[in-house]
Amino acid sequence: MDLGLQGRTALVCASTQGLGRACAEALATEGAQVVVNGRDADRTAEAVKSIIEATGATGRVSGVAADLDTADGRHSLLAACPDPDIVVTNNAGPPPAVFTDVSPAAWLAALEANMLSAIAVVQGVLPGMQDRGFGRIVAITSAMVKSPNAFMTPSVGARAGLTGVLKAVAREVASDGVTINCLLPERIDTGRQRQMAELAVSFRGITLDEAYAEIAATIPAGRLGRPEEVAAACAFLCSDRAGFITGQNLQLDGGAYEGLI
Repeated sequence: MDLGLQGRTALVCASTQGLGRACAEALATEGAQVVVNGRDADRTAEAVKSIIEATGATGRVSGVAADLDTADGRHSLLAACPDPDIVVTNNAGPPPAVFTDVSPAAWLAALEANMLSAIAVVQGVLPGMQDRGFGRIVAITSAMVKSPNAFMTPSVGARAGLTGVLKAVAREVASDGVTINCLLPERIDTGRQRQMAELAVSFRGITLDEAYAEIAATIPAGRLGRPEEVAAACAFLCSDRAGFITGQNLQLDGGAYEGLI
């Protein structure tokens, strides 16, 4: 299937590793011009090099070292890529914590990283997308939006807030050819999942292999998801083919979600 991404410009936030990196690689594979972002200049340059080697996208992948959690970082990112056709918002999630131990500073940090930073990026690119009559915005959030966990309340609060904002905006810009959707990954084999497994090790005294086996046992698919599976869904939502899909929350969890809607 031709996704119609040849010549499109894609800005992928926090994309030197994990799900962001997988999405950047998928978009480059489909022919898009991809801007990779990370906090560290050396890691960003290495990610650009690796994505080019993996996809053959010579001359179509560049990098911007910028901290999404700061206004200056977001300004630098948008200055380097002011008119993207596609934006994938993404950022590292807050660490797990017992609810009563979450400090005011931790709440504010979660809101900045996982809600306000994405909103600021979307505000920066949306008028141009509307003027050009095409735009694809995909926010990588979390299964916590629909399946809240008491150890992940900063993530729940920030990402649920972002989801509500994006749903409202999606309705307003659909007639301009701009779609806005969220991906809700869970149990994907990334560093974040390792962090959760290590938490089980420290709390319960089991081995890392046992922790991973227990996680896999909770998934109807019987395994962890792969980053490239999330990336494939992202690429489709960014495509010409997905122009009638907007305001949606797509769960990527191997069937783990037990609810109906």
